[in-house]
Amino acid sequence: MVEGELKQMKRLLDSPKKIVIVPHKNPDGDALGASLALFLFLKAKDHKVNVVSPNDYPEFLKWLPGESEIIKFDQDNEKGKMLLSEAELIFTLDFNDFSRTGEMEKFLQKSSAEFVMIDHHQQPSNYARFTESDTAMSSTSEMIYNFLEQLDQLSAVTPEMATCLYTGIMTDTGSFRFPSTSSQTHKVIAFLMERGAKNAEIYQQVYDTNSLDSLHLLGVALMNIRVLKEYRAAYISLSQEELDAHNYKKGDTEGFVNYILSLKNIIFAVIFIENKQEGIIKMSLRSKGDFDVNRIARKYYHGGGHRNAAGGKSLDNMEKTIKKFVNMLSEYENELL
Repeated sequence: MVEGELKQMKRLLDSPKKIVIVPHKNPDGDALGASLALFLFLKAKDHKVNVVSPNDYPEFLKWLPGESEIIKFDQDNEKGKMLLSEAELIFTLDFNDFSRTGEMEKFLQKSSAEFVMIDHHQQPSNYARFTESDTAMSSTSEMIYNFLEQLDQLSAVTPEMATCLYTGIMTDTGSFRFPSTSSQTHKVIAFLMERGAKNAEIYQQVYDTNSLDSLHLLGVALMNIRVLKEYRAAYISLSQEELDAHNYKKGDTEGFVNYILSLKNIIFAVIFIENKQEGIIKMSLRSKGDFDVNRIARKYYHGGGHRNAAGGKSLDNMEKTIKKFVNMLSEYENELL
């Protein structure tokens, strides 16, 4: 934040406020890690603060400190609406457009609260009084660290806050291997470990939680890989029937798309996951190097994200979705080869 905005923010937080923190729909480790770290910080400063998530999230994130206090809007609609209507200050974390909150969108639009956006995705909307947007950052959780540093509050970081921020950074950087992981990111990680984040335990809590069903589903996904050598691209499709046959739970397909990207000579990978209840094909897009999947997600799939990692959805059935995807690749032939 620029100096003037920072001074205003400090004044706002000088006295107790009714505050709501909102992550995006289907929150991931970064969205929840950032939200819970900020929640724990503000709660310790005597603010009346709540995290209101648009919906539920995977089991492997439900151990995070403070998680039990999260209000899920789709399950506790009335309380969520009340908190949004009464809020004086609303932090939106890890997204930059109200449309990323599903059913909460219209209630955020009607809110009279001051908004604070902290996010690292491209093309932010103009709804916040205070905007911290930096696409070069590894994660929103690293941005929360920077926010606390700007407030001169790093000394307030507890082991619980450090654990949340470490989780957010670890998950959004692919365990520190993505290009957005900078030398500064590692310095932040070192600080968080010094403040009590236990790296090995955090990794185990997030990644060593597979069920037998989820591993069998991974086997199906790997058998379903299709390679398009002429475009250095590959994809996986998973039908609703295949998900149901393996007792699919939210989060079970986390990271599947990265297996495709590990293939030699592949620089563009996509996973298509059918959701018959919502009538969509959910998509995760990944790339290596300079190939920009954010642009593709925004143009074709009602989504967005980062240059090398983005998400979206298709309203067509699986067959049509894949056919359109394959046909679309010819438009980017020069970039992919």
